[in-house]
Amino acid sequence: MTAIPAQYAPLAIPAPPRTTLFLLAPGLLLLFVIFALPLFGLVLESLKQYVPGRVGSAVDAPLTLENYRELVTPSFAGVLYETFKLSAAASFVGLLAAFPLAYCIVRRFSPRKRAACIGFLVMLVLLSMLVRTYALELAFGSVGVARPLLLALGISPTSRWYTETLVAAGLLHAVVPMCTLTLLGTIQNIDPRFCDAAQSLGAPAWKAHLGITVPLALPGLVSAFLIAMTFSISAFVIPMVLGKGRVLFLSNTIYTRFSDVANYPSGAAVSIVMLVITLFVLSLVSLVQRRRGSRT
Repeated sequence: MTAIPAQYAPLAIPAPPRTTLFLLAPGLLLLFVIFALPLFGLVLESLKQYVPGRVGSAVDAPLTLENYRELVTPSFAGVLYETFKLSAAASFVGLLAAFPLAYCIVRRFSPRKRAACIGFLVMLVLLSMLVRTYALELAFGSVGVARPLLLALGISPTSRWYTETLVAAGLLHAVVPMCTLTLLGTIQNIDPRFCDAAQSLGAPAWKAHLGITVPLALPGLVSAFLIAMTFSISAFVIPMVLGKGRVLFLSNTIYTRFSDVANYPSGAAVSIVMLVITLFVLSLVSLVQRRRGSRT
């Protein structure tokens, strides 16, 4: 039996030293206390029977799946569809707006202008969500500057399209700065000489960017989309203020079940369903991107 040369022998992955595990222990313990334990309590609460008139479930309440069965209704499906429809649309449109903006900041602006733009984007991200939401409410209100624009597009102020447009605008106001900041590093790492070489060989500028810049930036685009989608799905203030009770997200339904109705088991069930569906959608997008990257 011939021996395997040392250069072809599989590398043994060393076990993490005890010092590393000791340093990680406080952080892991903190994550377990503030994340795992509350999540476990949420799952347990969603399986308890609710008695009307109480605040939450009783300590000795029997376990049941009734809280999940009541979610299989057309009304809940409508809220779920509304949440993911507006979230996906806002994330996609925000990505289309953020990509050329990030490209111009990286490739066209001077270092001083680039720093000013990045500072402005960071300020927009850190701006209070309540402040920006009410600013949009005034802008699209009865005396707002943006109201004539919607009227020119044929969107009636009393229609559902008007309310959905307001909610989508609120999501875009928050999504575009996030996506732009995410894409800055991606575009910075793309060598501009690739596009210059393609144009020197006769390719138009738009075709060179679509064939070179966009594929190379695809991992960053997917990351920006996932960040925007995660924020949009979990948005609470934007649909609550701009939706005016006509457009509800899952987060608003959870708030109503916990706060107004005091039906903690039902609110916990909606929370778990929202968490599972969100993780499934984000994992599916990541899986498609990884398979696409492995094929190329």
